[in-house]
Amino acid sequence: MTPDFTIKTLALLGSTGSIGTQALEVVRQQPGRFRVAVLSAQRQWELLVRQALEFRPAVVVIGDESLRAPVQAALAGQPETEVLAGPGALAEVVTRPEIDIVLTALVGYAGLLPTVAAIRAGKDIALANKETLVVAGELITSLVQQHGVRLLPVDSEHSAIFQCLVGEALNPIEKIILTASGGPFRGRSAREMEAVTKAQALKHPNWDMGAKITIDSASLMNKGLEVIEAKWLFGLDDEQIDVVVHPQSIVHSLVQFADGSLKAQLGLPDMKLPIQYALGYPQRLANTFPRFSFLDYPSLTFEAPDRAAFPNLELAFGAMRRGGNAPCILNAANEIAVAAFLREAVGFRQMSDLVAGCLARVPYLAAPSLDDLMHTDAETRRVAMSLIKN
Repeated sequence: MTPDFTIKTLALLGSTGSIGTQALEVVRQQPGRFRVAVLSAQRQWELLVRQALEFRPAVVVIGDESLRAPVQAALAGQPETEVLAGPGALAEVVTRPEIDIVLTALVGYAGLLPTVAAIRAGKDIALANKETLVVAGELITSLVQQHGVRLLPVDSEHSAIFQCLVGEALNPIEKIILTASGGPFRGRSAREMEAVTKAQALKHPNWDMGAKITIDSASLMNKGLEVIEAKWLFGLDDEQIDVVVHPQSIVHSLVQFADGSLKAQLGLPDMKLPIQYALGYPQRLANTFPRFSFLDYPSLTFEAPDRAAFPNLELAFGAMRRGGNAPCILNAANEIAVAAFLREAVGFRQMSDLVAGCLARVPYLAAPSLDDLMHTDAETRRVAMSLIKN
């Protein structure tokens, strides 16, 4: 261990998901560097219990209150672990004084309020929940400045940009370039996308992710959400953000500076690397993860995204340019659309139609408060469900 490394106490929100389980792999790789104080899950209580028995946190939170009893019973022999339930519990536990950093790996809008609570309590945030900045970017960045905390990106693309900017504080950014794999349907026409099935959309060529983000990646909505997230993370104007399709997912993103120079961060498509960088920042911690070799990837290719075949990308750019509560509408409508697609209530292309319909119908607010955003989210979900029924 590096002599000046201080043990960090972690609250891991969403510990049973893809990011959460990989974060715990990072903790296992770094014995003595991290202590897990909080674990949480929405419904996967059995995995949550196994994690709690291994890492012995001070508290576990199960989001579904009906599952509190089996979790308590399973952890009855571990009295040092408190069991809480319900969404309000997350916003309480992240404020506890012993916590140094909160990794928000919750899916969707659910990550917003616990992140706000953690920032207000002065906790550093390792942000794997892009929807928080999509929905409330201006509010979150203002709170981060007000409370003097660090907002450390975990998405591979934003981690790449963050790493490229280390040591460049005095050098203005001309633009950033977010890379996209193109998903499983790269090269298909708009007409071909009409026949896409759920099973096909869940087969990502490079990344192992949860169902929601996998569908978002297939539709390029994930990249659209990342565009909005990048605007707030790095204080950029709309025209300073570009997207390029890079099927190999080796170049994770790039920064172009005022002199035209480009810096890129490269590595294998492995989320443990950006997770570890955020948790260990500012240090790079040694590990035994697989290493990238150029000999395994003799050809790295790049192409423009097809915005006609993937309209979600343009919808996201449009919401970003409009600002206000438009990104909140975009996000809420997309969450409903993806859930409907996963239960096969709408087709793949219909997801974009649903998002566009909500953007056209939900009232626009130029300068929303947190309460306004909560109302917008609820109203958008209502509108989206009514559009699906009709």
